[in-house]
Amino acid sequence: MQINKFERKTVLVTGHTGFKGAWLTAWLKMLGANVVGIALEPPTEPSHYLAAQLGSGMTDLRIDVRDRVAVEHSIISAQPDFVFHLAAQALVRRSYDDPLETWQTNVLGTLHVLEALRKLDKPCAAVIITSDKCYDNVEWVWGYRETDAMGGPDPYSASKGAAELAIRSHIKSYFPTATSKVRVASARAGNVIGGGDWASDRIVPDCVKAWANNASVELRNPHATRPWQHVLEPLSGYLSLAVALSEQPEIHGEPFNFGPPAQQNHSVLELVQEMALHWSQVKWTDVSQIAKGPYESGLLKLSCDKALHHLQWRAVMNFQQTVRMTAEWYRGFYQPSGCMLPEQLIQTTQAQIEQYVELAKAQGLTWAQ
Repeated sequence: MQINKFERKTVLVTGHTGFKGAWLTAWLKMLGANVVGIALEPPTEPSHYLAAQLGSGMTDLRIDVRDRVAVEHSIISAQPDFVFHLAAQALVRRSYDDPLETWQTNVLGTLHVLEALRKLDKPCAAVIITSDKCYDNVEWVWGYRETDAMGGPDPYSASKGAAELAIRSHIKSYFPTATSKVRVASARAGNVIGGGDWASDRIVPDCVKAWANNASVELRNPHATRPWQHVLEPLSGYLSLAVALSEQPEIHGEPFNFGPPAQQNHSVLELVQEMALHWSQVKWTDVSQIAKGPYESGLLKLSCDKALHHLQWRAVMNFQQTVRMTAEWYRGFYQPSGCMLPEQLIQTTQAQIEQYVELAKAQGLTWAQ
């Protein structure tokens, strides 16, 4: 199975203006896909999507996934061969401030995509992306498997668990394995880092925004551990899953985890220290004793054995490679001579995708061959 099956295929991506969506859009265009994107305006300033002018050469639609009629019209009109649903309210701390927006976007938005797919009368492979935080996290030391319980203490995590239940219900009710032209699978990943993320309350964007202004970054929870992975890791998983879904009916309806090896769990402080090796004049301050904020989990791991078994997928880069590639992208963006021109930025993005694929080829991963 290879991910070169997207050439001249129509691929619809929701949330294409966001962090992961921008990288996925860039990769699909490199693979020769006809990309249709539906999303709100880019959620941050700066924005990878705008700075690299990724909207060029694709169909760029401004649609809120909470708008059922508009979502249905765009999907039916596009007649996609593949769908990647990434649009979401993706921030835990923001979910505390506006839980209704979070639930509407993450649950109803997902249902709107599924309902549109139900009316699509053609073969289509749809990958619905949720989050590793969909699991009822009791902070045990082994990785969560796809069969473990859904849930979460905060509105974001709970909404992602609920979205998974909605996906499973719709698949069982409306997309029968034997006859459905549309095949659906869900993908769970989290703690993604990489160039082009400027979201609030995320450690890497916090670091580069502070360091670019010669300021100190505040660490709210320096000893919390996460399975950090570069953004290209889960994206290669999503692409692999979509191709497999189009070719293997037996994985229709299945959820898949995408993450680094279980031993690749590092603390926030270790991440910052590794970033510092690739950036000059860095400063940080431990504010864990004085920082006030909502609950944040301390430990979360995924088991990715299922993706290895069914998709021959596994993570490519180690922790050091992941951080280096991330830091290099931002260092180029914040170069002393000023921010990169769009053509320079897209070249950097494409070069990192090519570098990642070459690493995967060298490791013999079938999707990259």
